[in-house]
Amino acid sequence: MSPRRRTYDESDVRIRPNRKGSRPRTKDRPRHDDAVDGRVVAVDRGRYTVLHDGRVVTAMKARELGRKGVVVGDEVGLVGDVAGGPDALARIVRVHERRSVLRRTADDTDPVERVIVANADQLVIVTALADPPPRPRMLDRCLVAAYDAGLVPLIVLTKADLDVDPTGLVEGYSALGAGVLVTSLPNTPTADDAADDAPDAARGIEELRARLSGRVSVFVGHSGVGKSTLVNALVPGAHRATGDVNDVTGRGRHTSTSAVALALPDDDGWIVDTPGVRSFGLAHVAPAQIVTFFPDLEPGTEECPRGCSHDEVDCALDAWVGSGRAGPGGEARLDSLRRLLRARAGERGGD
Repeated sequence: MSPRRRTYDESDVRIRPNRKGSRPRTKDRPRHDDAVDGRVVAVDRGRYTVLHDGRVVTAMKARELGRKGVVVGDEVGLVGDVAGGPDALARIVRVHERRSVLRRTADDTDPVERVIVANADQLVIVTALADPPPRPRMLDRCLVAAYDAGLVPLIVLTKADLDVDPTGLVEGYSALGAGVLVTSLPNTPTADDAADDAPDAARGIEELRARLSGRVSVFVGHSGVGKSTLVNALVPGAHRATGDVNDVTGRGRHTSTSAVALALPDDDGWIVDTPGVRSFGLAHVAPAQIVTFFPDLEPGTEECPRGCSHDEVDCALDAWVGSGRAGPGGEARLDSLRRLLRARAGERGGD
């Protein structure tokens, strides 16, 4: 005789408790009144190296910050284990208001801004006089980014030991109000160099050091210009990787892979070394603003017709430059401005 089959009803249904809603949610976030202050000096795959009270602390971003980015230079509030050490981990629970933000985009049409560094005072644009050759349009882009961020621009020309005349670049950019320094720092000076030509063995380095004193200075430049070599000279023990320029392409390989803040020895200044860049997109800068960052050209726009794009037949800038009122290199600067405007508008021929 077969066993009698049981009849099931609703009392047999097991109901899983709704764990997600078992605890009432709140929009209130912890106040963290006990948070201590620190400065972010490096970022690596979701881990932040923070300097607090002379100690190096490893931290992660607290959940309550959501998608708010944290970058090198940020001044933050920390909770948790802030004693430092290999096994200590703190949390970043607050990002203080930024005094300045240096940003760029991948290209001139990319709407996504990438914050490079926060709370900097000065943008040091490093370019070589040769090997690889200077890229004036790259310099102009970095100048626009500096002015947009409210940073003081300083152009550092490296490799003066290659016997290239820097006069044109120095005069052209000095006329724009940008500081320009010419430096040389041979990697392997010989004994003869030290004895017979000692001043040229490290030209301009002490003047550069003085310009960096007491400031947070961001170093940018495309690969191969000698940026990392310069940083290593200014901060002994930094050990920033250096590389040579490819003989075929004329480009250097990327040696710095992430931004890092380095304290200047015996000084309260900081250097933020950034990875080498091949482009500096300005999609975050409105086209109408770009001409305001060319102080040698902007006065000439007063005679332009209303709504002038500064890249058309009736633009008054041609006459302004032709009269010499834009100073040396005015034609090249006007060409650079127009290339920037075309690139910003999404046309070919930018940089």
